[in-house]
Amino acid sequence: MSVVVVATFYPKPGQHDAVHAVIAAAQTDVFQEPGCELYALHEGKDRFVLVEKWESPEALVKHGEAEALARLTAAVAPLVDPAVDVVQLTPVEGDHPASAV
Repeated sequence: MSVVVVATFYPKPGQHDAVHAVIAAAQTDVFQEPGCELYALHEGKDRFVLVEKWESPEALVKHGEAEALARLTAAVAPLVDPAVDVVQLTPVEGDHPASAV
């Protein structure tokens, strides 16, 4: 079963471009990780939202142990406030295909 993760980043004043650069730098490496189906960055008025989709919980665990995520986490921590909000979601069965994300 696939797993979706939504990570929300709130840049500190003056750190918008720096937060964007850190996330963008990680995207290429993360796309190469086994099981990564989606790693899409979105922008709102005061935040960045990263939507991830992993083919399985095991793939997400491996991502959590990967160097790319460690670098991203360390680099972005001093640039955001509050801390990055990460929510793990699983598809709800119903009328719509779970692959719609």
